[in-house]
Amino acid sequence: MLLKSLILAVQGAIVGTGAILPGVSGGVLLVAFGIYEPMMAMISHPGKTVKIYYKMFIPFVIGWLLGFTLLANAVEVMFQACAPVALMLFFGLICGTLPELIKNSERSDAKMSWTPFVVTLSLAYFLFCLLERGRTAEVHTNMMSFVLCGLIWGLSLLIPGLSSSSVLLYMGLYEPMTAGIASLDFSVIVPLLLGLGISVAALARMINSLYEKHYAVVSRLILGFVIASSLKIVPVEFDSAKTLVLALVCFAAGFVLARYMDCAKNKQKKG
Repeated sequence: MLLKSLILAVQGAIVGTGAILPGVSGGVLLVAFGIYEPMMAMISHPGKTVKIYYKMFIPFVIGWLLGFTLLANAVEVMFQACAPVALMLFFGLICGTLPELIKNSERSDAKMSWTPFVVTLSLAYFLFCLLERGRTAEVHTNMMSFVLCGLIWGLSLLIPGLSSSSVLLYMGLYEPMTAGIASLDFSVIVPLLLGLGISVAALARMINSLYEKHYAVVSRLILGFVIASSLKIVPVEFDSAKTLVLALVCFAAGFVLARYMDCAKNKQKKG
């Protein structure tokens, strides 16, 4: 039990640390560490699920807070010093969890076709490339545009790999939204929170229901999003052979750590 709590705290610290890294999706890390489904269940049915999952979320949230407050600055410095190395570390962590995610999906329904995964992977990768390359649109901001910001922000919490900042930059809404938040402009903050609340309240229950009824399909759709967004963070340029070697070492370290945590949790379940 102590080992399991320690692993959850480490996973929370990794998610909290990764929250500030450009291109690293918190939703992807939540899926990778097996936190996404319980989180969806708690949002959808808090009264029924708090008693089931509170032992999981207490160490995870503690780790998240520690990672965000204590480790995030160190990782930010690392990212600024050498972004490819930091990104390869997180890419390794995500890749290390993929065998377990695939195994869980196959265990739910081994006969289910992997077509939903292939289609989602292809379309999501295309979407992320489009958003990354996209031009900023000219828009007039008003209350409804900030409600839309909230809806998109909430959607990015529920769809792993979807970056709300990329979508909002593409729509020309990111800078007005962040400026409004920074200046504590309630004409921005209130509609933003309204949209966020509507998005999470409406979609979390739907996603959780789909998980319960069609686990194999939904898990493969989510897996497609996870891999598509993960491929987008892989660096393709290195300033020296030394940087490349260091990046590969960090990838291997992240992969091994993720595999160890998965294996340790499985042993705890069996025990």
